[in-house]
Amino acid sequence: MPDSPVLAVVGGGQLARMMAQPAIALGLPLRLLAEAEGVSAAQVIVDQTVGDYRDLDVLRRATAGASVVTFDHEHVPTEHLHALEAEGLAVRPGPEALVHAQDKAVMRERLSALGVPCPRHAVVADVEEVVTFGFPCVLKTTRGGYDGKGVWVVRAPEDCAEAFEAAAASGVRILAEELVDFRRELSALVARSPSGQAAAYPVVASTQLDGICHEVVAPAPDLDEELAGQAQALALRVAGELGVTGILAVELFETTDGQILVNELAMRPHNTGHWTQDGAVTSQFENHLRAVMDLPLGSPAPRAPWTVMVNILGGPHPEVGRLYDGFPHALARDPHLRVHLYGKQMRPGRKVGHVNAYGDDLEDCLERARHAAAWFRGDLGDESE
Repeated sequence: MPDSPVLAVVGGGQLARMMAQPAIALGLPLRLLAEAEGVSAAQVIVDQTVGDYRDLDVLRRATAGASVVTFDHEHVPTEHLHALEAEGLAVRPGPEALVHAQDKAVMRERLSALGVPCPRHAVVADVEEVVTFGFPCVLKTTRGGYDGKGVWVVRAPEDCAEAFEAAAASGVRILAEELVDFRRELSALVARSPSGQAAAYPVVASTQLDGICHEVVAPAPDLDEELAGQAQALALRVAGELGVTGILAVELFETTDGQILVNELAMRPHNTGHWTQDGAVTSQFENHLRAVMDLPLGSPAPRAPWTVMVNILGGPHPEVGRLYDGFPHALARDPHLRVHLYGKQMRPGRKVGHVNAYGDDLEDCLERARHAAAWFRGDLGDESE
C-alpha cells in the first residue's frame, strides 16, 4: 500500500474526475464522496463512498484516515466543515474562506469592506425593495445558484415573482445587483497554498450561452496589459485576504469604460480554467492538488500563444449516438486537438465534455475548437470535411 497522505474529495462531478489524472502522477491517493453510484468521478476513483454531503456522519466516514479534504463543489454546510476541522482534519479551502463562495451576500459584504470593485448591490426582502433599488437589475439567490440557475434579469416589478418564489421555496435571500454595462467577461485564476505561495494564470475571456460557460480564450484577446495585471493582482489579493487554499477563480466584468468589477468567486477548479489542461505548463487541477497538499506550485505559464476551450453541451439530437462516436472524425481532422469527456449522458444544456485547441493563430484555434465541439454535440450532421 502507498504511504502517501490520502486526499478526500467531496463531490463526484467532472472537476473531481479531472483531479484523478494529476493525482496519479503525484502518487496521491484520492478518496471520493460521491452523491450517487456511477457519477462522473466515481467512474475513475476507486476508493469511494456514496452518500449525502449534507450528512455529517457521512462526511466523517468518507474522510476517515484522510489528511486533507477538498471539494468538487462549494455546497458542503460550513458547520460540518468546522466540525471536521475541530476533529483534526485539514479542510482546504477552509469554511471561513468557502462561505464567500457559498453565499453571494456574504461575498459582496466582505469584498466591499476590502475595497474590491463590485457592482452596486443590496439584499432585498420584497418587490418594493427591488423598486427602490432600481430597474433594470439582476436578482440572484444568495445560495445555491450556478450555470445561470438562480439568476434573473428583471426590468419591472412583475418580473420579480419567480425569483422571490424560488427564494422562499429554498429558504434563501435575494441579492439585487445593478445590470452592468460590460464589454465582456474575464476570469482571473490563481492557486494559493497554506504556506502562502501563489501562482497566477493568464487572464482569460469567457462567453456564456444561456448562463453556462460556452467558450474560453486564453489569454483574453486585446486586453490592456495594465488591466490584466490589475485583474491578476486583485485575484491574488482576494485569495490572500480570504485565506483561500487551492484554486480561486475570480469572474470579472470588463466594463465599457475600461474598468473591472468582480462578478463571482469559485474556490475550486473552474470551467474558465479547463484550457490549462493542455495550454499551460501546470494545469489548474494539478496546482489545486499541489496547493491543498502544500506542495510547491507548478508554473502557470502558457505553452502556446493561444488556447481555446469550448464546452461540449448536450444538444437537441439524442439520435446522434454515443459521444465516443465523435472521436474518429474529430481526431482525424485535427491531430493536435485535445478532447475531455466526462462520462455523462447527453441531455440539453448539460456539460458533457470540452475540447482544447492551441497554437499560434487565434482564428485557427477558434475554428478548430468550435468545429470539434459542434461535431460531438451533433450539430454538423453528416459533414465529413
